[in-house]
Amino acid sequence: MLTGKKILLGITGSIAAYKIPLLVRLLKKDGADVRVVMTPSAKDFVTSLTLSTLSGNPVISHGFDEKTGKWDSHVELGLWADLFVIAPATANTMAKMANGIADNYLLTVCLSAKCPVMFAPAMDLDMYKHQATQQNIKTLIERGCIFVAPSSGELASGLCGEGRMEEPQKIYERIKLFFQTKRNFSGKKVLITAGPTYEAIDPVRFIGNHSSGLMGIEIARAFADQGAEVTLVLGPSNISPNRNNINLLPVTSAKEMYDAVMTFFPKTDIAVLSAAVADFRPEMVADQKIKKNPDTDSITLKLVKTDDILKTVGSQKKENQVVVGFALETENGIANAKKKLHTKNIDLIVLNEMSEQGVGFKTKTNKISIINKNDEMTEFDLKPKSEVALDVLNAIYQYIN
Repeated sequence: MLTGKKILLGITGSIAAYKIPLLVRLLKKDGADVRVVMTPSAKDFVTSLTLSTLSGNPVISHGFDEKTGKWDSHVELGLWADLFVIAPATANTMAKMANGIADNYLLTVCLSAKCPVMFAPAMDLDMYKHQATQQNIKTLIERGCIFVAPSSGELASGLCGEGRMEEPQKIYERIKLFFQTKRNFSGKKVLITAGPTYEAIDPVRFIGNHSSGLMGIEIARAFADQGAEVTLVLGPSNISPNRNNINLLPVTSAKEMYDAVMTFFPKTDIAVLSAAVADFRPEMVADQKIKKNPDTDSITLKLVKTDDILKTVGSQKKENQVVVGFALETENGIANAKKKLHTKNIDLIVLNEMSEQGVGFKTKTNKISIINKNDEMTEFDLKPKSEVALDVLNAIYQYIN
């Protein structure tokens, strides 16, 4: 399965490093070409001799070897790899990755790498839960890094909870999944909408929602990684797709998003409409900022419907096109999602229910159910949105085939 795949394995200074020789063995047994880079502190937990013996390649921890006079270019190593896996990834290393600090060889390789980066954190419970660590993880995910969430269990400190690096077998399975799905959509033209829309009230105020756009962006990244030609119509968001092969079209209002979708949809093979589009907009937009009137305690704002993008796309859909919609529901989720699926003539619908913990806007995780035209529903566990995106792509791939 991994024959010929070039995997760069980065090890940092965590006691979980003692598990990594097993990961190297699993990767080599499956035919991968494995090279290892280590931080100096990682050598306190696992030896270079063990890793070089198992990988069949010298282990690098410094760019320059004083004994041989050999220089190992971090740029060349970063270009060599198909995937850079950092496991275990300590809180210190993730903080430096998030802030562009390169004070050891592993981090210089990370900054130079052109391939996707996968990271598996390992640390004590309190360190993992700390706001700074969580923000660094969020930053890395938003930049497109692949997050292998730690499991809960007994930690080196004696505490029990989150922070335990995922087991080597699970990391190996995640690496296999990455390569298995890599070219599923090669040559396909994919249109994705993501993020909120802002409907102007006056020059400084608007009607909007709390969508960050992360779910749709993760779907766009996943399609791009699997060979698709992706056009992403993105509402106001501070998250970048970070993929060179994504055509990004920033928009603000529902009308702008509608116009962009109608332009690109006729030549699209797959459309995934995940944006949280406003259902209504102000009928009139004030030319100047609306001032507070001391003589009145209220103001009337008349709203009119926006164009229904999903319904329009569904009505224009051809037999060779696949359209996927999203339904974010607060009540009667399954019934409402099925109704939306059929009334708007789409192929699949992804249901999010905000009553579920960890689901909704501005979360790093999501819990979805996917329903097809035959009302068959598949439910998924709560997981990082990068993994949810893969579930959505797998469902689309199975539907097409």
